[in-house]
Amino acid sequence: MKMLDGLRRQVLEANLELVRRGLVLYTFGNASGIDRESGLVAIKPSGVPYEEMKPEHMVITDMDGKVVEGNLRPSSDLATHLLLYREFPAIGAVVHTHSEYATAWAQAGRSIPAYGTTHADYFYGPVPVTEELSAEEIGGDYVHNTGVAIVRRFRGLDPLAVPGVLVAGHAPFCWGRTPEDAAHNAVVLEAVARMAYYTTTLNPQCKGVSQALLDRHYFRKHGPTATYGQKS
Repeated sequence: MKMLDGLRRQVLEANLELVRRGLVLYTFGNASGIDRESGLVAIKPSGVPYEEMKPEHMVITDMDGKVVEGNLRPSSDLATHLLLYREFPAIGAVVHTHSEYATAWAQAGRSIPAYGTTHADYFYGPVPVTEELSAEEIGGDYVHNTGVAIVRRFRGLDPLAVPGVLVAGHAPFCWGRTPEDAAHNAVVLEAVARMAYYTTTLNPQCKGVSQALLDRHYFRKHGPTATYGQKS
């Protein structure tokens, strides 16, 4: 049996969900998950077509990026994922896409305002955009420095309350407690980005939801007072 067999299946399913929802083209994008107990990460292999991927193709690495099990090279974005796992200890999975609308906001260097309750159900405030990487950061360890830019932008923010970011000039990253959760957040982010584009096009002066409405919708789904869904 392969190491972390269950996590491999979850990570594969998260990757395939990105395809089903139209968030990736060809071999773009990647999803990973971490087993906090062992400190090992399962991540999509680099450049392998989604339709060919199986659980055993997921590459297992340690937190230094060393391949522990697998014959394929891990995603080229591995170093970003690893830094997020180190700096955001509450998360269990990371997803990166180049989905159309979220990427458009990233390329424009604009955060996504909380224009409505759909946004507020998932993101407690605007989806932030990072600063542009410097020429030195781009010319150095670019993938690692992408993670550095994300962590820098999240100073003072709770990554579980805002489970996504736009990397300026690049594309979005999302995360969650599980691979399924992270993929779900990536799908919602794309929907929110699309609606925000239409909103700002129709009404450039839109100021977004009130703090009261943001609180009402976010906390009905999150935290100890959540009321949404069924109780077990």
